Amino acid sequence: MRFEKRIFLSTATVHGEEMEFVKEAFERNWIAPLGFNCDGLEEEIAQYLEKGSKEKYHTVALCAGTAALHLAMKLSGVKAGDIVLCSDTTFAATVNPVSYEGAKQVFVDSEFDTWNMDPAALEKAFQKYPQAKVVVLAHLYGSPAKMDEILEICEKHNAVLIEDAAEALSATYKGRQCGTFGKYNVISFNGNKIITSSGGGMLITADKAARDKALFWATQSREPAPWYQHEEIGYNYRMSNVVAGIGRGQLIHLDEHRDRKEQIYRRYEQGFKGLPVKMNPYLPESVPNFWLSCMLVDEDCAVDPMDIMNVLNEANVESRPIWKPMHMQPVFKDCDFVSVSESSVGEQIFKRGLCLPSDIKMTEEQQDIIIDIIKSMF
Repeated sequence: MRFEKRIFLSTATVHGEEMEFVKEAFERNWIAPLGFNCDGLEEEIAQYLEKGSKEKYHTVALCAGTAALHLAMKLSGVKAGDIVLCSDTTFAATVNPVSYEGAKQVFVDSEFDTWNMDPAALEKAFQKYPQAKVVVLAHLYGSPAKMDEILEICEKHNAVLIEDAAEALSATYKGRQCGTFGKYNVISFNGNKIITSSGGGMLITADKAARDKALFWATQSREPAPWYQHEEIGYNYRMSNVVAGIGRGQLIHLDEHRDRKEQIYRRYEQGFKGLPVKMNPYLPESVPNFWLSCMLVDEDCAVDPMDIMNVLNEANVESRPIWKPMHMQPVFKDCDFVSVSESSVGEQIFKRGLCLPSDIKMTEEQQDIIIDIIKSMF
């Protein structure tokens, strides 16, 4: 069986409202960075995140989630030579901004319950690096990490938590939205995320002064003078008013997208019953957004996930390996890695895992065929 039209991992799904916001930007001739759509997206995301919370959040719409992470590093006071404790199993964008500020990453291993940062390994990292004052945590594939334990450890060591919720918008832990647990938090609107603005991201914090400082840096650190006055190094990190309009239209459908993602996950879960595989896990006290459905082949199984990927590709279906852990990346070969396991949990997940097609435009019939292809491998 080969699909005539390729089945993708995760692509943007547009609905129509996006164009109305974009059209208004053109009609008002406001297509430059910042503007009413940026203001609206910031306010609407803040309101969404405040559901179930007594806290008020302040947001900055930016050109990328990576830009938001960079500004979070600066707000956290990261300086050249500092040690920053980072999630190991994640995308490079989570940890690259550490290098932008001349600091050094120390990678903290994952655990099997969520595939996220292992609290025991984080505590061990603090014992080894007591000078570390910043932790960067990513929620993998939309499944929340063990936040109570992570927050307790950060508080114990007086460390700032930067929460990378790029993949976890709309996911909750004990009823609280991901993207609100850290002192500084980041979400992404990249084209493959649960909602998109075609690109872009957002910095979230409960600290209004920090929000204003981030916007100042993101606007080339321009001082309030009648001429261009600069007393600090700045960045061109602002979001376009047009792009923000796309994001506003997408946000209307966020919960709808999340529900569809869960349906896809459950269909895989049901279809794989009896096979020596497990779906990407989550805690009973959390509700993931199921951004990507992933499978983990049992350790003693002879089936190689890369073989599954190749067979799916022959059927014109996109799949992808799990994120390769950062401590295995050549660019970070000089960085330390901390684990409490005899062998890296992140490496095991990488070698035995596979991200499955999770596009919400995929039909049930198409997904059933994909499931049957995978089952035939066993």
